[in-house]
Amino acid sequence: MTASLKPPKRVLFAGLFHETHSFVDGSTGPSAFSLLEGDAMLGCQGDSSPMGGALAAAQGFGWHVIPALDMRAMPSGLVEDSVFEFFWIGLNRAIESLQGHSVDAVFLVLHGAMVTNALEDVEGELLNRLRALPGFATVPVFGVFDLHANFTAAMARGSDCLVAYRENPHTDAREAAVRAASLLERCLQTGVVPKTFWAHSSILWAPTATATADEPMYSLLALARSLEEENEDIWCVNVVAGFSFADTPDTGVSFTVTTSGPQAEALEILEDISLKAWEDREVGNVVDLPAEDVVAWAMQNPVPGLTVFAEPSDNIGGGAPGDGTGLLRVFLSLNLQSAAIAIADPAAVAHLEALSNGHPPRSGPVRARISVGGRGSRMDAGPVELDVELVSLSDGHFELADKNSHLASVSGDFFEMGPSAVVRHEGITILLTTRPTPPMDLAQWTSQGLAPAAFSYLGVKAAVAHRRAYEPIAIRMLKVETPGPCSSRLRFLPFSKVRRPIFPLDDGGRTNPSKNRETI
Repeated sequence: MTASLKPPKRVLFAGLFHETHSFVDGSTGPSAFSLLEGDAMLGCQGDSSPMGGALAAAQGFGWHVIPALDMRAMPSGLVEDSVFEFFWIGLNRAIESLQGHSVDAVFLVLHGAMVTNALEDVEGELLNRLRALPGFATVPVFGVFDLHANFTAAMARGSDCLVAYRENPHTDAREAAVRAASLLERCLQTGVVPKTFWAHSSILWAPTATATADEPMYSLLALARSLEEENEDIWCVNVVAGFSFADTPDTGVSFTVTTSGPQAEALEILEDISLKAWEDREVGNVVDLPAEDVVAWAMQNPVPGLTVFAEPSDNIGGGAPGDGTGLLRVFLSLNLQSAAIAIADPAAVAHLEALSNGHPPRSGPVRARISVGGRGSRMDAGPVELDVELVSLSDGHFELADKNSHLASVSGDFFEMGPSAVVRHEGITILLTTRPTPPMDLAQWTSQGLAPAAFSYLGVKAAVAHRRAYEPIAIRMLKVETPGPCSSRLRFLPFSKVRRPIFPLDDGGRTNPSKNRETI
């Protein structure tokens, strides 16, 4: 008599992904989110997103995947409450469709820094509600989340093991999801369910300070890896850089330890790594020099090849509108030649499309006077009036050149800039897009017939995530300060909900930061 095969493990999959900026104008409604429900989610399997990686791993482990829904949006302002309630209704609908059949586990693809008008900790609320459902109090809940999350005690209590990205730029988002799925497989095969402990560092670091190849993140991540290797009870140690532009009580740098070992051991690890961050807090207190000074210096000290100016204050990947005119104004005032910059401006694109009926005429160039940028943030000086020549129009669709790029963690293999136009004003080429497009992949330019390495100067609206794409083609990379909502000067942002004291908003901060930890 042959032994019966064990039935496959039934795992419920869902994704909710948004990085919320509290200080940008406007709100984020349902139309900003892409939505996949039910079996439509399975089309992600194998693509470059975390959901794609997790689903591919699930197939390899032989799980029976129960796809609920997946919602994602690019970083932007406060999310409308209806978005989260829509997600929750969809998740409940998927659970009710099980008709009483149990699941063996839940796998979540999260960001970890989502905020709605009513909820400061969306992910924590999601986990609280999930645990309150009949049959879900003890089901293993695993998942993956962004390194720039603002992790909370509720997230630690409501999950068993959430795994953070380890790289910034986020070249390992898919890999992190596969790692989380592998840990869930370990749980399902052994029956051992680990527990997560959390500590907040009482530190805010701007995104410009959170590149994982640089200090202070490099040493913190190295310490986390060594702690994992030293003890087989430790399932993962997460270094969570935080998202400093979300105004919530738990905004900031934090750490988690997921373990099947003693609580005291986990708390000791949290103590050690929190104190290491506190000792290095000033290293992460990064501010940028004024754009006028940096660009003028670059012109006075020319080099052959491409110089990239990163403009973190208008960081699209951090939720800024991507239409700031600060760096463009500097390019214009200094009469920069062989320069390029991308600006999100749907109105300008629509105006150019109307002038040319959607296609530049073959008989001669289209010239127009347009208003560029300056509408998305009250911190900006406003639109710039320019006489331009229209070079090209497109639908703005492109396939990522680098499937491991930071952009792939959100969009998978393709991105939609929306209707786009390339224009020239004297020595400056401007790529105008309908959607703000994080400068994380060179196909943004090459899809428009432009070779970014052919320019002498190029402006990108980013803090760190652009580095993987541009470092291979740039001779030098320089950061500049301009007016904008993602400024690295955190003291000037109107925080009202962050738990105080906290560095660098307060001179001292907590003298014992690891006291703020989850010990349940």
